[in-house]
Amino acid sequence: MMTTPRPHDLLWLTDRDALEGMTEEWVASQWRPALPVVVRRDVNREGRIPVGVRGMRRDQRAGGWANAAKVKRVVSPEALASHDVLVNSPFVSMPPVQGAIQLALREWPWVWGITGSVGYALATEVPVLHADSDLDLLIRCPERVAREALAEWQQIIGRLLCRADTQIETPRGAFALAEWLREGRVLLKTSGGPQLVSDPWAFEGEA
Repeated sequence: MMTTPRPHDLLWLTDRDALEGMTEEWVASQWRPALPVVVRRDVNREGRIPVGVRGMRRDQRAGGWANAAKVKRVVSPEALASHDVLVNSPFVSMPPVQGAIQLALREWPWVWGITGSVGYALATEVPVLHADSDLDLLIRCPERVAREALAEWQQIIGRLLCRADTQIETPRGAFALAEWLREGRVLLKTSGGPQLVSDPWAFEGEA
């Protein structure tokens, strides 16, 4: 494979046999290799990638595993935040995509991307979003970022035409930006489970 898939990446698989561990009946009828699966946050076991399948309904989510040798294409959330992708989308008139376009027109000191239903729709052109859909955003922050800079981002997304939520990805895991700015402590999602932390960038044992 070209790169190691990261949480929220979309993967296209070579065939149905590449998907393992999913017993939900709707998966067999709704998922096909032409549709991507999304990388979950879990421990990669025996060359398998933790993935999830999205159905047409909000309650249709299934978790399982994908054979890493059978991944033929990877699309990152960052690729979906491209201005060209957004303006050429069939969903360009919808408020969540319009909000993403506003963000794409600005320069930011970090790499950001689009996840959730908006990201899935942009990648597949499957109409899983609507005018009231949330815009789920992801910022990769491998190094510590000033709280003030992230607070400015939060103020700007609060003025978009849609509801927007941001997950910050650190080397330790991911956390909800709004919660961290509001509480000072946050539930950090890690491969080993959630952890309540005040510093999402500090590894255990660091001051």
